[in-house]
Amino acid sequence: MNVLEVVSLEKRYKEKLAVENISFQLKSGACTALLGPNGAGKTTTLNMLAGLIKPTAGKIMTPDAPDDIREMIGYLPQYPAFFEWMTGKEYLIFSGEISGMKKGDAESRAGELITLVGLEEGKNRKVGQYSGGMKQRLGIAQALIHNPKLIILDEPVSALDPFGRREVLDLLNTLKKETTILFSTHILNDAEQICEDVLFLHEGVLIEQGAIQEVKARHHNSRLTLYFNENSNKFIPHLMEKDWIHNLIANGNQVSFEVGDLERDRARIFTLISENGWGVTKFDSGEQSLEEVFMEVMKK
Repeated sequence: MNVLEVVSLEKRYKEKLAVENISFQLKSGACTALLGPNGAGKTTTLNMLAGLIKPTAGKIMTPDAPDDIREMIGYLPQYPAFFEWMTGKEYLIFSGEISGMKKGDAESRAGELITLVGLEEGKNRKVGQYSGGMKQRLGIAQALIHNPKLIILDEPVSALDPFGRREVLDLLNTLKKETTILFSTHILNDAEQICEDVLFLHEGVLIEQGAIQEVKARHHNSRLTLYFNENSNKFIPHLMEKDWIHNLIANGNQVSFEVGDLERDRARIFTLISENGWGVTKFDSGEQSLEEVFMEVMKK
């Protein structure tokens, strides 16, 4: 089941088309990363989904079709603003009340979220005394205060130090068991760690999307690499005579090449090494990372 469906969404600012005819679905209970370089249109897209700016064209649809889509969405901007003179607990209660919750319900929900995001020790401290990681966790709690079906986070870890970044990523890993998450980032490794699905945005155009493993499979590079215990030149003629080895590249003790069927041809290479008694110290047939796939897609 989908929690949100986007159809032919566009945003134009005078002569500039910031987001161009994008369509995608967000699966209920999934964590999806919106990926792209700076200026790709990520923030504009998220702002349209969150109801902060109006699309020039297209539709944003939900199964329940609430009168105001913002009722079902929690949102954390890239640079959240806080009332720094409030305590963390006071801020969450205040956020709940302006979302339409009764004070008692807001207090109860604030207590739950303080525990969930790991702010028990800091709940009675003023927000101005919080670290960057604590503020981001508080911001995520604020996005969750009204029990939304979807939370949208714009670059939630980009401004954090490594410790704060790890805290927030661990929190998102926990939260994805509870709700649907869409977050933007240009850090591909973060997306690969915690997401099931990805959207690649480039110059306002959605150029790739789907489950991470499916996206990787579509851009799979069947390249094997052998590391010899001596210069690889003497082995190259034997490899090049095989019609199933292509685009061979040699570099010192290392030689890499493409094959047609990774599983079948990996077994062939093992046989070749064994029959000839080659001194191979290392063998790589590693899967491409999401970052490698992203860079490949961006070059096209």
